[in-house]
Formats: sequence, C-alpha cells, structure tokens
Amino acid sequence: MKRLASIMWIAALVFSSVALVARAADAPTIVMAGQEKFSAAPAPYPAGAMMAVLSGDPSKAGSQYTVRLKLPDGARIGAHTHGDTEDVTVVSGTLMVGVGTAFDAAHMMALNAGSYVSIPAGTPHFAVAKGETLLQVNGVGPSSMTPVK
Repeated sequence: MKRLASIMWIAALVFSSVALVARAADAPTIVMAGQEKFSAAPAPYPAGAMMAVLSGDPSKAGSQYTVRLKLPDGARIGAHTHGDTEDVTVVSGTLMVGVGTAFDAAHMMALNAGSYVSIPAGTPHFAVAKGETLLQVNGVGPSSMTPVK
C-alpha cells in the first residue's frame, strides 16, 4: 500500500511538472514600452532604420510575427513589394505612403500615429518617414521585401 501511494505521489508530481511546462510554453510574450531590442534593419531598408522582433520569426514560413520598425526623419523606402500581407500600425510619427511602382510624392497619404494599413502580398508601394516614425508590423512569414525595378 505504501509503495502504491509512493508511485501515485511520484506520478502526480510528474504530471503536475508536465502541466507547469505546458503552461510556461503557452505563456504570453510581454515587451514593455522602451524595452524593445533594436538592431539595424536588414537591406533594402534605408540607412538608419532599426528593427526589433517582438514575437515570432519573420524569416520562418508560417510563423506569425510582430516587429517594430524605427525610421529616422526623412527615411525613404522606394517602391517595393512583400511576399506576405503586411499589417502596419503607426505607433508614433507620420508615415507617408503611396501605392504604385514608382515613388511619387504627389500621390502619398499621411498616416499619423494610430493609423493602420494592410498591404496585400505583391502590392507595390513606397513610403517616407516624416519625423522619427515607429511602426509595428504584423504578418505571417516568411517576410520579404523586394525593390521594384
């Protein structure tokens, strides 16, 4: 009887440990404001652009990701497309955006803080930052950025 009780106690301990591990794997990702880990954004983003991956892996197929992109004042992103749908929220600053295969300042719209845009995969577009601009970008990888030639 003592042996059975010991086995049951060990089994309970093992199962509760597994449950704790499962809960830890499902724990929320929390990134406090100002705690993002920014590094230089990859090409073809303009010089001075910084990126922080908040969750997921933008390079991995099927990975839902969230990144923050910090653009310096005047940063210009020429006409380009993405391989995935890009959901963009302007956190601060202003992003001037236009749709088309060539940069055209006359046909840009100002997206101020709080604005949102969803750009379908393959849609050519261009942008410029007005003031330092912080964007949050969500998508499903793999993320890619291809300049329009």
